[in-house]
Amino acid sequence: MPTEKELIGERLKKREELLKLGINPYPYKFSPTHHSVEILDKFKGLKDDEKAKEVVRVAGRIMAFRRMGKASFMHILDQSGKIQAFFRVDDLKNYDALKLFDIGDWIGVEGVVFKTKTGEVSVWAQSFEMLCKAVRPLPEKWHGLKDVEQRYRKRYLDLAMNPEVRDTFVKYTKIVDAIRNILNSRNFLEVHTPILQPIYGGANAKPFKTHLNALKMDVFLRISDELYLKRLLVGGFERVYEFAKDFRNEDIDRTHNPEFTQIEIYQAFADFNDMKELVMDLYIAAAKAVHGSTKFEYQGHVIDVKKPWPSFTMAEALLKFAGIDVDKLSLDDMNRLCVEHAVEVAANPSKGLLIQALFEELVEKKLIQPTFITHHPIESTPLCKSCREPHMNEHYCERFEPFIAGMEIANAYSELNDPVQQRKLLEAQAEQLRSGSEEAHPMDEDFVEAIEYGMPPTGGVGIGIDRMVMIITNNPSIRDVLFFPFMGKK
Repeated sequence: MPTEKELIGERLKKREELLKLGINPYPYKFSPTHHSVEILDKFKGLKDDEKAKEVVRVAGRIMAFRRMGKASFMHILDQSGKIQAFFRVDDLKNYDALKLFDIGDWIGVEGVVFKTKTGEVSVWAQSFEMLCKAVRPLPEKWHGLKDVEQRYRKRYLDLAMNPEVRDTFVKYTKIVDAIRNILNSRNFLEVHTPILQPIYGGANAKPFKTHLNALKMDVFLRISDELYLKRLLVGGFERVYEFAKDFRNEDIDRTHNPEFTQIEIYQAFADFNDMKELVMDLYIAAAKAVHGSTKFEYQGHVIDVKKPWPSFTMAEALLKFAGIDVDKLSLDDMNRLCVEHAVEVAANPSKGLLIQALFEELVEKKLIQPTFITHHPIESTPLCKSCREPHMNEHYCERFEPFIAGMEIANAYSELNDPVQQRKLLEAQAEQLRSGSEEAHPMDEDFVEAIEYGMPPTGGVGIGIDRMVMIITNNPSIRDVLFFPFMGKK
């Protein structure tokens, strides 16, 4: 069996032969008339061994090639799927040039459509041309490849060899389109805010830092677009959203990538209850765009995103799913529970942060069907209003996170718009940052000044698009829905 180096050598020789024949192995253009799936659908009514009169032009990568003396067959793969092409020496003056073609090359074929005796819709070639001579052979054993890292590093081969991988990314686009259509139909305005920011904020996360030479200043890749979108509400826009590339210098695992896509949505004169309805509507639209139904399978679970989704406060969820009644426990009791369950917490934590830590450790993974967790400890964010209920106002805020299959899929607030309270909370965060916290917010004077001019009551939500696609397309890792997930050096 020839080595890869020998196969490359043979292909390079064929490239030279094409050039000697006056054939450009890399022409500038070819104009297909149809994709393969269009031909298969349009001509499926042909009888066996029947020819159509219409001439078509198709183009794609050769994925199979059978030479049988005076006739040859190819399977040609384009973006939509695969179609067979038939070549006969009696019809083609340049038939012998086929010997210079290999699996993996790109070819353009013009001919009439027919159905073979075995019932396969095919193109009977009247002419053909080389569109790209591939000098490196496709891997023969790519199907079923167990080395997922190799698949991620060479995604172009993964896409070329595995139709189901290409299909995942087509579904990604359908999901984004479904979300955009819903929001646009409700008079939301799609906007774009800075990716390079002088001060980061909007989430508890460690940023990436770089230097802007032109202004001789350090800047950060955004961890969230929240604070800029809120400035737009101050400016008078009432409904805005942004599909954002955000960056967080944190762990890489099954549900996290340093660069990720989320959508952030802000609606004036609304609160977090309105955001609940919006999250459900968007997940329903996304599921239907892919499956035509609110039901789909994810990793052995049948998920149904139809309304309504159950909702529990964080305290209620701890009682229901872990048997812990936080209202009856002291700070010392909570600390002991964290030790018992090996829950890592910061030094001298508040009761609220212990509640949050216990929830994340003991409850999250149990939330398989879509579930809202509301009324988070007030310490969990500096950007959210406290609960309006008098008995919860001091300790909890109007924040929710929905979960599916044990994963957080969004984060929403009744947005804080009291500038006095906002300044106080951000100053406290800045103090934590100075004390060594890597995830606390820095003080953003410009943002506080903006809301001092007045921001209307607002509901806001951020939804992880990569996780949404991961769940709806039944992929176990976020890397499976990113064309080029970040990989370490070999």
